[in-house]
Amino acid sequence: MRTELVSEPGDPARPNEDFAGVLLPASGRGGTVVVLDGVTPPRGATGCLHSVPWFTARLGGALTELTVSRPDMPLAEALAHAIGRTAGLHADTCDLSHPRTPQATVVLARWQGDAVEYLVLSDSALLVESPDGKVTPFLDDRLARLPRSALATDAMVDAELRNREGGFFTAAADPSVAARAVTGTLPRSEVRALVALTDGATRWVETFREGGWADCLDVVRAEGAEALVERVRVLERADTGRVFLRRSKTHDDATVVYAEL
Repeated sequence: MRTELVSEPGDPARPNEDFAGVLLPASGRGGTVVVLDGVTPPRGATGCLHSVPWFTARLGGALTELTVSRPDMPLAEALAHAIGRTAGLHADTCDLSHPRTPQATVVLARWQGDAVEYLVLSDSALLVESPDGKVTPFLDDRLARLPRSALATDAMVDAELRNREGGFFTAAADPSVAARAVTGTLPRSEVRALVALTDGATRWVETFREGGWADCLDVVRAEGAEALVERVRVLERADTGRVFLRRSKTHDDATVVYAEL
């Protein structure tokens, strides 16, 4: 088995808000990938005393423990428990009902026995390659399907779309959002490799249109996860007219996890 993990902050002067892990249980049977992309809040109050990295570290830690220690627990249930456990750590000190309370996108994949389970919540991505080389992206595209006019201001997004019906969902303080995730199970015999990416890395496909998902996986396998992130950085620096980036930040935290089963 081959695994590789790269996580690079968008700004070296700021903490990386992503979380990533590849877990190989002591039993030697199976494994798990956990990837979170912390949602950077706009300047102003979030109702919370804690930072986004504080949140992603604790949510990621809870998911790490639950997905390994409870192999019988479905991934959506594990996410619900992890969200509840994390919320309990700061419910007494913070306003968890605030729309900008710390939150994250989630990608989980777990392989054991003859099955591979997956979960995707919000705009990170999971790529699955079959033995014949076909690459299938598993995406939660609710945010991408919203009209650009609906995303005009942060206030509009928070009031009408964030963690609301007709909008999109992230892992924040409400365990029930786990039921909104894209989930499924694949025969392990149909999975050769997995790539989990935060949207700072999916920019190569989704923002700059340098290739498709299969091309993206090929870059990671042939050149390494770090090479994909560096390709994104080169494109970001070259987009001085913001033709592709538009209102997006120039550099985002970028995480790539590769697992060859």
